[in-house]
Amino acid sequence: MWDALLCLAPTVLLFFTAALFHWSPVRTLLERVATRVTRILWKAAYWVLELPTRTHGEWTNALRSDLTGPRLVCKPTALAHHLHLHCPTLLHPSLAAWPQGDPHVQTLASLLWPAEGPSGRGKVHFTRDHFLLSDGGIVALDWAVGLKDEPVVGARGEQHHGSCRTPGCRNSTLPILLVIPNCLGVVTPHLQQLSFLALHWGFCPVVFHRRGHGGCPLTTPRYQEFGDPKDLAQAVTYVHRRHPTATLLAVSEGSGSGLLLSYLGEYGSSSYLTAAACISPVLHGQLWFETPLPSLYHWGALYYRKLQISRYASALSSVMDVGRLLRCRTLRDVEELMFCGSSSSKPTTGAPGEAQSWAEVAKAKAKDWESYWERNEPLRDADEVAVPVLCLCSADDPLVPPLSAPLMTLFRHSPYFLLALTTRGGHCGFAQSGSKVGSGGGDGHVTSTSSWSHQAVLEYFQVVGDFLKGEERGRGRRWASGQDVGGPAQGARLRSGTLLARRRRAVQAVHRKRHQSYQPSQSELPEEDLFTWNRSYTR
Repeated sequence: MWDALLCLAPTVLLFFTAALFHWSPVRTLLERVATRVTRILWKAAYWVLELPTRTHGEWTNALRSDLTGPRLVCKPTALAHHLHLHCPTLLHPSLAAWPQGDPHVQTLASLLWPAEGPSGRGKVHFTRDHFLLSDGGIVALDWAVGLKDEPVVGARGEQHHGSCRTPGCRNSTLPILLVIPNCLGVVTPHLQQLSFLALHWGFCPVVFHRRGHGGCPLTTPRYQEFGDPKDLAQAVTYVHRRHPTATLLAVSEGSGSGLLLSYLGEYGSSSYLTAAACISPVLHGQLWFETPLPSLYHWGALYYRKLQISRYASALSSVMDVGRLLRCRTLRDVEELMFCGSSSSKPTTGAPGEAQSWAEVAKAKAKDWESYWERNEPLRDADEVAVPVLCLCSADDPLVPPLSAPLMTLFRHSPYFLLALTTRGGHCGFAQSGSKVGSGGGDGHVTSTSSWSHQAVLEYFQVVGDFLKGEERGRGRRWASGQDVGGPAQGARLRSGTLLARRRRAVQAVHRKRHQSYQPSQSELPEEDLFTWNRSYTR
């Protein structure tokens, strides 16, 4: 009998253990203990990896009054009111909580986690189009032409056999979404997921690669500066001429916003873009380079940057000291040596009166660094931007410094800039609670995505397109009834036939020199609260 009892003892023990775990008080206690232990191990991992654990105080205080959704910072315009009414995804997200919502987990997932699942779903096929620039350089345009094992479908689920998405197609009327990666040129899984969702929503994504980035050959012995939009401007003009009836939109990721915002500011109303969006943007480039990144991200970015330089070491050695570049220990030193001409700035030997002191060299390098950012700051010409720009930012972003008061003032007073601040989201993360890439709803849209920023940006583009289209229809009716003061000359410039049509002046007629931005005085600012969007068409 005792032998039978001993044999049944493990089974009885497991039975009572299972019953105990089903008892609600015990289960709750175990969950609290497990959560506590996990948080302790989490903090220990943060300490070992030297990762910051606190959110930026300024943004946290600004968002403390609204913890359930993003805070939309913008001037009270007709477009802002329209977004409040018709853009629910932007204003009512369902962001993931800890641990999925941890800022570093989201950031690392957006940078490293594979975009496609085990079955390959989510993988986007690209075809490359090389474009020769005026100075002999080459940039690359990767056109998303379809999904793996799936036909290319539009916003309503139908196949677009008559609307080719390849670079050579001239009759495509689908909106073209220009995707700009970060300043290192890395096409992250976050951007691949955005391209995947954009195809389902009826957009035509095309990824812009700077010279020497993303496998694009470097045919000139120089890289593109952080905020130099000349190459992007030529690429946008090329895309517009190949697809003259298509609407052009643009979205940037992380530090790639420096290039997009520079382009919008320098070219103003002559830009061919209709609307733009920046996900986790770097709005102050100099501060971003001068602020140390967490070690885990810093060494990864620095290593990748040096790999790019070493690939073209022979060609670059004629214009810069490649050996010193590969010995740099910060991204700022790399940027300064590459573009500020400081690689040759070292004390010279000779007569005492001709010798340079180290103090003079340091002063000259600092001057070169400041002048570099005078021509490369993303918002240096913010007053010239003439298209609506949405910026999605998170309070716990571990890679971007907090917004300063002047930048917040820009969003509160400029009718073209809109800022959506969330309490959590990391850098280009914005994971949603319990979300995954779906197969599509009844209307043909993908019902959910791993990132809230993807849905928010695409819905924003659609809502802005509907708004601008309605503004032009209303303007046409006012002109027809004689209420438009512009008369026939103004009404004749109306465009129609595309979803997001808007008027713009020719690039050749309004291209201006850099650093000559116009600063309006207080007396020239509009007195009314609601901005009239028709002004953006006649600047």
